[in-house]
Amino acid sequence: MDGLFEKYHFDVVVNLAAQAGVRYSIDHPDVYIESNIIGFYNILEACRHNPVEHLVYASSSSVYGDNKKVPFSTDDKVDNPVSLYAATKKSNELQAHAYSKLYNISSTGLRFFTVYGPAGRPDMFYFSATKKLVEGQTIQIFNYGDMRRDFTFIDDIVEGVYRVMQGAPEKKNGEDGLPIPPYAVYNIGGGQPENLLDYISTLQEELVRAGVLSNDYDFEGHRELVGMQAGDVPVTYADSVALERDYGFTPKTGIREGLRAFAEWFAGYY
Repeated sequence: MDGLFEKYHFDVVVNLAAQAGVRYSIDHPDVYIESNIIGFYNILEACRHNPVEHLVYASSSSVYGDNKKVPFSTDDKVDNPVSLYAATKKSNELQAHAYSKLYNISSTGLRFFTVYGPAGRPDMFYFSATKKLVEGQTIQIFNYGDMRRDFTFIDDIVEGVYRVMQGAPEKKNGEDGLPIPPYAVYNIGGGQPENLLDYISTLQEELVRAGVLSNDYDFEGHRELVGMQAGDVPVTYADSVALERDYGFTPKTGIREGLRAFAEWFAGYY
């Protein structure tokens, strides 16, 4: 890491690397500490010792836990995580704040809301469910389908990250002569939570349309409704007003368009 920073003299650093996922953190907590806490610390130290203008990093909607107030706002208190993954992402925000205050490093955290699309993470539900259906296996639908998610298409995430890269939080000093932390956190989500069962039905329709599954596929025979899984939450819902205000952007891609792009990619790739 030190060698890369010394050689390339980065102006902007975008850290998207992490061990992701709520469920995996239940059985493999050590890798979350190694990647998300120590790994992010290494990024911060590199920014500290090199003249970086702006650090942009991935946080997660998971930091909101089972917050009952919706939509989720970055002004909400998020001190009660329900998974280790969420705790590590909130820790990243705290680490960044400390380094922004101590070393006047401009940093912006982005809380991503259920990102999906072509070439996505194979452990995400839409991707793993597709593979299981293709293989004739049964998919498990948690909380008996009574879940709502603010799904965000990958192209919208990329656009949001790119825009935030262009404008770092302003550096200025307080009355004590010390830096006021040039620090910000934004939600990136569509602000339109979708019912999980509707999302699954749309996915199935698009998989048939793309020729991944046959027209007569027995979807009902390959579904199993099960209870809530530890670490999960029943709803995510982004308030992205601040992102729109400061960067003129809000995710717009609907699930039909997004899942169609995924299904067509899946058909071509596999």
